[in-house]
Amino acid sequence: MAEEKGITPRATDYSAWYLDVIDRGDLLDDSPVRGCKVLKPHGYAIWESIQRDLDGRFKATGHQNAYFPLFIPMSFLSKEAEHVEGFAKECAVVTHHRLRSTTDADGKKGVEPDPESELEEPLIVRPTSETIIWHMYGRWIDSWRDLPLLINQWANVVRWEMKTRPFLRTTEFLWQEGHTAHASSAEAVEETVRMLDVYADFARETLAIPVIKGRKSARERFAGAVETYTIEALMQNGWALQAGTSHFLGQNFAKAFDVTFQNEAGVRDHVWATSWGVSTRLVGAVIMTHSDDAGLVLPPKIAPIQVVIVPVYKSDAERESVVNAAHDLKKQLAPHFRVKVDDRDHLRPGAKYFEWERKGVPLRLEIGPRDLASRQAFSARRTGGKKVGLPFDGIVEHVGKTLDEIQAELLAKATAFVASHTFTVASRAEFVKALDDSPGFFKIPWGGDDADEDAIKEETRATVRCLLDDPVDGQTCPLTGKPARQMAIFARAY
Repeated sequence: MAEEKGITPRATDYSAWYLDVIDRGDLLDDSPVRGCKVLKPHGYAIWESIQRDLDGRFKATGHQNAYFPLFIPMSFLSKEAEHVEGFAKECAVVTHHRLRSTTDADGKKGVEPDPESELEEPLIVRPTSETIIWHMYGRWIDSWRDLPLLINQWANVVRWEMKTRPFLRTTEFLWQEGHTAHASSAEAVEETVRMLDVYADFARETLAIPVIKGRKSARERFAGAVETYTIEALMQNGWALQAGTSHFLGQNFAKAFDVTFQNEAGVRDHVWATSWGVSTRLVGAVIMTHSDDAGLVLPPKIAPIQVVIVPVYKSDAERESVVNAAHDLKKQLAPHFRVKVDDRDHLRPGAKYFEWERKGVPLRLEIGPRDLASRQAFSARRTGGKKVGLPFDGIVEHVGKTLDEIQAELLAKATAFVASHTFTVASRAEFVKALDDSPGFFKIPWGGDDADEDAIKEETRATVRCLLDDPVDGQTCPLTGKPARQMAIFARAY
């Protein structure tokens, strides 16, 4: 069935399935630049839904939106040693500000950088904005009365990735990055944890994706952070996906850019910082968590179209009454839901069902002459099950209840998957075998050091996804044989 629809089955080739779902769902297209994608309207609309929801959550926690420049002086990156080391290999650099025309020996026209336009200092196309933002914060912060400073920006960033995968890892991507300044370490840590909770709640409530919250190991920590907190999701092939991070930056960037404030006692001190962000990677997380061999499956809360209404008729005489009824139904539903009437004449109903199924629309309503007579619409859920009639009377309530049920169903299914794919192991040999036989989250009483972590990654491609606060008293690490110090989640990851 899936092969007839042109989608590779998940069980056959998960990577090909993922690309097929994106393509058939009409989400992306290739651009002329390697690693850069065009977000088509349906794909971008999913990001807009994510953006709207998160933006409301940020503002409810006291944050304001601002915008900072795309270009960053190269010297800024060198001010924080770990930061430049972490991003140097991914930076795109601007060295000239003008082109000039050229003509080769064959008369072929072209362009090249004008040598006379070389910049005195090269500019970095932002891979992240800590440096430019902390430069500006140095202008804006002088007293404890200026704190906390809670700012978020929605932007694009560029990281010159060697290997790319649509939504999950691209050269240019869209994201939000929060950057906050505080008067104390405790306040900054509280902010870091609060924003991680915002992400986790959003993932669960809106994306229907259960996540594990924890801290990154030193090896996986954000460049320049004292501590990185993460939410980790599990995809349907048993691989993990880092879905969002929140960083406690200590005073590192404040010291690098000399951002100080006068505290209430009249003493000057460096401020304490956080940064946190999620990106269009979340669209990839939704695809990999919920979609099936028929195509895209979207949680109703982020679906660009929540309800599609398809008129079904055989004659012109039937067409007018049925199409009019479909649009009347849309008028009732549109104030409450994102609704579309598909009244295209050149497609049969089956072709329309097929298209909206591939695009992941949660609920389809079908209206034909008999349905008009009985004053109901037949409903088909993208998640499957029998078609059922929804009465025109009270249709808003009926549709709302159905969408809520679909949202809850997706979360329950994803939660059950994580529970059934979270494992423990008694030995390293068992761990290595299980990673191939039944990949998932592996909960390990961890006693290794950085060298052990590197060795395991080299041997298995599995990494410490996060560290937990669960007790490990008296346990021995099954991967190293050393006394366990903390609980860790291991997995292979995107």
